[in-house]
Amino acid sequence: NSYVSGSGAAVYIKQSDRRDAPNFSGKTLTTGDITLNSNQVTVINVWASWCAPCRAEAPLLQEFSIQYPQVQFAGVLTRDNISSAKAFYENFNLTYPTFIDDSLLLGFGGSLIPNAIPTSLILDKEGKIAVRISGEVTVAGLKKMLDKVLSND
Repeated sequence: NSYVSGSGAAVYIKQSDRRDAPNFSGKTLTTGDITLNSNQVTVINVWASWCAPCRAEAPLLQEFSIQYPQVQFAGVLTRDNISSAKAFYENFNLTYPTFIDDSLLLGFGGSLIPNAIPTSLILDKEGKIAVRISGEVTVAGLKKMLDKVLSND
C-alpha cells in the first residue's frame, strides 16, 4: 500500500474563511448507521489499520475523546478492509465511531481536503472546517488546536 504521510503540520482557518464540512452520516464499523451532530465541535480522523502513524496516534485520540467530552470524535476508514479495521479498533479500545464509507471525504473538495493518512480535521460548532492536521497528531498540537477552536466558537 502506497500512501502519503503528512508531517503533522496544522492549518488553522480563521472563522471568516471557513467552509462547510460535509454531513457525516452513514454506516460505521461497530455501531450501525449514525449521523454526527453538526452543532458540536468535532474531530474527524482519517485512518487505516496498515498505517503506522495511525497506530501511533490511536491511543492519543482515544484519550482526547475522554478528556474532551464536549467534543465529538469520529473516524473515517480509508483504503482498508473491514476485518483488519475491526481488529485495529478493538486492539486500541476505541470508543468513538468510525465511518466505513470513505466517499464521505469527497465532500471536502474545494476546501481543506484530507491529503494524507492520517489526517485529522477539527470542525467548529457551525459544522465548518477550522483545522486540518496532516499526519500524526501530537498531544501538544491537538490540544492547542482543539482549545483554540473551543475558545473561539
